[in-house]
Amino acid sequence: MLTNANLMTALNLFCDDLIANKAYLSDLDSPIGDGDHGVNMSRGALALKEALIEKQPGTLSETFKLAGMTLLSKVGGASGPLYGSAFMGMSNISGTVLANSELADALQLGMDMVAKRGKSTVGEKTMLDVWGPSIAHIRANDLTTTTIKEAVDATKDLLATKGRASFLGERSIGHIDPGAASSGFFFNNLLKAGVLDD
Repeated sequence: MLTNANLMTALNLFCDDLIANKAYLSDLDSPIGDGDHGVNMSRGALALKEALIEKQPGTLSETFKLAGMTLLSKVGGASGPLYGSAFMGMSNISGTVLANSELADALQLGMDMVAKRGKSTVGEKTMLDVWGPSIAHIRANDLTTTTIKEAVDATKDLLATKGRASFLGERSIGHIDPGAASSGFFFNNLLKAGVLDD
């Protein structure tokens, strides 16, 4: 179940992964984007770690909102508005503890905001191609590091129809989407923080 404590843990772990994998994410972005996804997300991650310490948000809603506002203001490119929208969407929840089904509902709120902001849907080689399957696996109580990796890897064979990668047409095929990769870190760290444990 999701508590504010393990959400804070998950977000810090997510930030650590973004910082540690800055070069990897930018390398993924270079062939199909601006090559700055890792740099931008790492900058946002550093700011979010600081904000979590400084602000000490006390509820799930406050923590999600702080994450959303921080990423919105500190992450450049398209990623800031998209990740910011995701967390702002998730802040529209009530309650202090969320069971897995309620967590899936909260994540769906975030995904819906990303879809609206990016005018995108699953299957267009974006971060949604990890969010959609991962939320479905949470609902089925069978999200694992393997299912997350499968969702990330599956973006390699997709044709990009949204974002900068869409300008490449067929040449976008054969590359993992960087937003999907960073989203993989997010869902992996929900598992690592014990968010999905009963």
